[in-house]
Amino acid sequence: MSGMSGTTAAALGQRRRAAGDGAGRWVVLVVLCVSLLLVAVDATVLHVAVPAVTEDLRPGAIELLWIVDVYPLVCASLLILFGTLGDRVGRRRILLLGYALFGVASAVAAFAHHPQTLILARALLGVGGAMIMPATLSILRQVFPDRRERALAIGIWSAVAAVGAAVGPLLGGFLLEHFWWGSVFLVNIPLMLVSLPVGRLLLPESRGDREGPWDVAGALMAAAGLFGTVFGVKRLGGGEPVLSAVTLGPLVLGVVLLVAFVRRQRRRTHPLVDLGMFARPAFSTAVGCIVLAMLALVGLELIAAQYLQLVLGLSPLGTGLRLLPLTFAAMAAGLVGARVLRRFGPRRMVCAGFCVTAAAVVLLTAMGGADDAGLLLAGFVLLGLGLETTLFGAYESMLSEAPADRAGGAAAIGETSYQLGAGMGIALLGTVMNAAYAPGVARVPGVPAGASGRASHSLGEAYEVAGRLGGPAGAALRRAARDSFVHGLHVTLLVSAGLLLLGAAAALRLPRVMQCDEAVELPAQREVERSRVSA
Repeated sequence: MSGMSGTTAAALGQRRRAAGDGAGRWVVLVVLCVSLLLVAVDATVLHVAVPAVTEDLRPGAIELLWIVDVYPLVCASLLILFGTLGDRVGRRRILLLGYALFGVASAVAAFAHHPQTLILARALLGVGGAMIMPATLSILRQVFPDRRERALAIGIWSAVAAVGAAVGPLLGGFLLEHFWWGSVFLVNIPLMLVSLPVGRLLLPESRGDREGPWDVAGALMAAAGLFGTVFGVKRLGGGEPVLSAVTLGPLVLGVVLLVAFVRRQRRRTHPLVDLGMFARPAFSTAVGCIVLAMLALVGLELIAAQYLQLVLGLSPLGTGLRLLPLTFAAMAAGLVGARVLRRFGPRRMVCAGFCVTAAAVVLLTAMGGADDAGLLLAGFVLLGLGLETTLFGAYESMLSEAPADRAGGAAAIGETSYQLGAGMGIALLGTVMNAAYAPGVARVPGVPAGASGRASHSLGEAYEVAGRLGGPAGAALRRAARDSFVHGLHVTLLVSAGLLLLGAAAALRLPRVMQCDEAVELPAQREVERSRVSA
């Protein structure tokens, strides 16, 4: 018995060393957070540089659309491919390759002289991002086998994600005031030059189940299916007609490929993605909560930016500063998330996060044509707290429920759900917004029907049309468009609140308490268990 205890202790010690013990684990977390920060910043840093890029490169309308959208589109499409590949060939290896590709693509983007070159560079950045994102979460799952520590690590990780999303526009605005637009990409290169050798030295290598061949056809099928689906959803969110062949064709083809991918995975002995994870209520519910949270909120972020700039007249930098309280609240929620999770459990935490977010959204329906800084501050703080609490609890539950040897695939599923929810949110809430906005500017006294038709597309176009009209007619159109936009914003907020309450109801399927006993151990620990059974 004593010999068996000694063997167990030795194996557990080996397990801790393999995962990274003591302070080394937290150094690894710092490296992973820097990786995440780069990807999160790059997703938003270009937004403020679009006017400068347009002036310098003179891209066409389609080329400009691809410059902006190709990065998230490619990244979302390849998450499952690289997440599962990391489980097979090594997560650290995929992460380091992602670092190198990200640095090279950043240099190409910074010095691009043609729109096509910038589109290609942005696509390569998306490939690098798809290699980095699931690898950071799966390595985090491996390095922190204890769920209590892992919850704290995920809280820090998610707080860094919130910082990155907010820092992107602010950093881009600062660089554009002092340098040319390519500088928004150059900032990636020094960080990558440091992260690559440091990551190679400090990050542990880990792999999952390597039995059976890697399903190359399935990986390509998933990538093509996600590309078509996300592309179609993004076009719907951009106001394109549903029956357009360029919208409907890729969307239908993408859905068909994803259905075929699921059927293929169910038939295979060694599937690319373990769909059996969805049979676990905690895993499937957590993924659904991520989708619902993003579905309800990402469209609101775009609409809120338009409200702050076009209705209240704030500058892009002023808009970013006004949204900072949301970021600080999200950071705070992420940093205390582990303690809250231990105290209240996943079910109450995620459900409460949805409810707080819904309350914030309802509070923001009091926004009108005049600036109310106190109302916006309260609403954005509650929004940041609720959103981060929801996503933290959902991500932690999803990652902890997944087997350790499938961590890359699980992380890829979580990130893909995030991206799909965001795309569907833009499409759904954008449609609701347009449906509520358009009737208010369709018939404005004194405004020609053609002008009203163009103004009904968006508030920005309405302001352009009003400026060309001038006089009383232009002033009437501008006032009607602003009032209609505020009305549409209120309707959209109420729809979003309904989706959030639906998420709160779905969260009731999550476990009541945080189970800290590891259901799936690393190979050394499994060997100990086999020895114990045979003895």
